[in-house]
Amino acid sequence: MSHAAKPPRYETLITERHGQVMEIRFNRPHRLNAVVEALYTELLQALSEAEADEDVRAVILTGEGRAFCVGADMKEHGGAKRSLYQRRQYLQLGNDVCEAIQRHPLPVIAAVNGYALGAGAEMAVSCDFILMAQDAQIGFPETSIGTCVGGGVSKLLPQLVGLNMARQLLFTGRRIDGEEATRIGLATSHWTDDALLGEAHRLADQLAKQAPVSIAMLKRLVNQGSDTGLDSQLQQELDAVFTCSTTADWQEGVDAFAEKRAPQFKGH
Repeated sequence: MSHAAKPPRYETLITERHGQVMEIRFNRPHRLNAVVEALYTELLQALSEAEADEDVRAVILTGEGRAFCVGADMKEHGGAKRSLYQRRQYLQLGNDVCEAIQRHPLPVIAAVNGYALGAGAEMAVSCDFILMAQDAQIGFPETSIGTCVGGGVSKLLPQLVGLNMARQLLFTGRRIDGEEATRIGLATSHWTDDALLGEAHRLADQLAKQAPVSIAMLKRLVNQGSDTGLDSQLQQELDAVFTCSTTADWQEGVDAFAEKRAPQFKGH
């Protein structure tokens, strides 16, 4: 008796586990992974699944085929009959995805292949690390089509590259390649097309070995630091250090150091 093949879990994504790393690939290559509503809703679900799985310690976002993500699917938008409220809800979904990446307790790495434009660039900038192919291009074309960036980019980009460079990139919509993105501090590093995904996994594996509670605490502290007064930040750091000291992983870290071995963190 033959069994029918299991249907894919997602229509617009491919998710694969590699050890403690969850790789999430945008999977609309026929449209250069342009965003439709289902991609946003499925990505929120995949990020939630990664968070709920205690064995997952890092996430990689990348694109199937020739692009990371070229932004909104303008062909679908043009043909869609949406009310103003439905349009607002779709835009909110885009913000929700970027916020979910920024607030995710796990480190999230963008492996940018091909183009990361508009919503694609917003999702990349929301990640903790951006690794780019040398010839990949990232850009914010919103002013050329009469719209505006979202996903917190107007806040995050100046923090990454400085106010002057952020203005240039956002106001003009100029695209930059992996080498320039690395030089100005937008990308962590750039690689050949063939090496990109392997390097993203190498970084993810390195991050997966760190204590998960420590990573989650630090991600929140670092992301909020520019908005928080020194007194408050010092207090929150103190609380974070104390919280870490209540975990079994803290004792494991102390023991491993004393015994001159690699620690085996459990995430609690």
